[in-house]
Amino acid sequence: MDPNIVLSAWQMTVMAIVPVLALAIWLIAVYAVARDTGEHEQAAAGSPAGSATALSGSRPPSVVSEREPGRPPTEKAAA
Repeated sequence: MDPNIVLSAWQMTVMAIVPVLALAIWLIAVYAVARDTGEHEQAAAGSPAGSATALSGSRPPSVVSEREPGRPPTEKAAA
């Protein structure tokens, strides 16, 4: 009995489509799990104001508009 080792066109098509579909399904699943649904914002909005920072002992956030104090100019060494 002489086995035929050459694959037909439909077998090659199945071998190409199955991994591509598996990759597409995996990417869609990763995207669906990783996207932010916005539930965090709703939970934060429902909590009392200042309760998280008052009990944690953390310092208040710094104001963005404040400038850091500048360093005094240093003398450049002559090369």
